[in-house]
Amino acid sequence: MRETVFMDSQKEFVSGITPPAESTEPAWWFAFRQSKLLVRTESDRVSLPCLVTFEEVGLTPLCQHYLGCLEGRHCFAVGVAEETEPPSGMTFEGLRQVHGRVDEGLFWIAARAVQIVEWDRTHRFCGRCGVRMHARPAERAKECPQCGLLHFPRLAPAIIVLIERGDRLLLARSTRFATGMYSVLAGFVEPGESLEEAVEREIREEVGLSVKDIRYFGSQPWPFPHSLMVGFTATYAGGEISVDAAEIETAGWFTVDNLPPLPGKISIARKLIDGFIAKHSHE
Repeated sequence: MRETVFMDSQKEFVSGITPPAESTEPAWWFAFRQSKLLVRTESDRVSLPCLVTFEEVGLTPLCQHYLGCLEGRHCFAVGVAEETEPPSGMTFEGLRQVHGRVDEGLFWIAARAVQIVEWDRTHRFCGRCGVRMHARPAERAKECPQCGLLHFPRLAPAIIVLIERGDRLLLARSTRFATGMYSVLAGFVEPGESLEEAVEREIREEVGLSVKDIRYFGSQPWPFPHSLMVGFTATYAGGEISVDAAEIETAGWFTVDNLPPLPGKISIARKLIDGFIAKHSHE
């Protein structure tokens, strides 16, 4: 079954649910021990298992999910037991550590795979009646055979917003950030909210400001652990910075020639900031 077709890093990926009836060609295997990916380290790069069957690495999967095809090569996600030791020459690494050391297209399929494996691991039983759930054959869902409850992979929408004030942008520092790093504001969407309402609420709660001209920028899947980041830009409309100490350590206005340490290029936060820099660096 085909779901979608998209281009990622100039490579075509066709997502799917139903695996091929039989395949003798090597496939990509995205194997996770909890949230860590099985990779082979090669100098400053890492590679993924590309095998006909996952058992060729000498490990037994607890679950297996078909993901689709990357340029004609099948892709599978598997989960292994928490106590699993990696085969010789291989290791389990977090996705943040893998980024930049593996092909970009493979990285974003791994980001999809880890969410599916984690969903399978944490939703084995019905939350309504406690019966073991069964996978539905034609869609990415689990169904309770007793009460019929359906459960789809969890996805938590979150907004992330860059606020402009002339030639300055607002950056804030969370206590959770790496030392010295600042970023734009972000937060999860609450039930009953539109995305724009979530933008206004998060800004008001975290820094006490009001904004206008809220505009969609782009989106990004974020597998830490299962978010969809929806990016916006907005224009300062009023107020003085007053941070919510429970969420924000400090916040302030910055120009492109006076920026603090920023998030890595993996994130949509950095794409928002880089867009602002490109806009104002020629002024």
